[in-house]
Amino acid sequence: MTQAELAAVQAHLRRLFANQRIVLVAPSRRNASIEMRIGEEFVGTVHRDEEDGDVSYAVQIVVLAEDLAQMN
Repeated sequence: MTQAELAAVQAHLRRLFANQRIVLVAPSRRNASIEMRIGEEFVGTVHRDEEDGDVSYAVQIVVLAEDLAQMN
């Protein structure tokens, strides 16, 4: 994913979720997953997919069971 794509996806996610603390972090090695963070908290990954000339971005959000236990 290019820096321009990264910035555009980050801006879209910030608008979509009304949260300016969302940050997309580019990996240090090529073709690794983009990390999605809210502040310092890792919340998931963003993947770029290109098929038949169409580009899309998939967000996978991770919820750990131990985080659920803190809510109760």
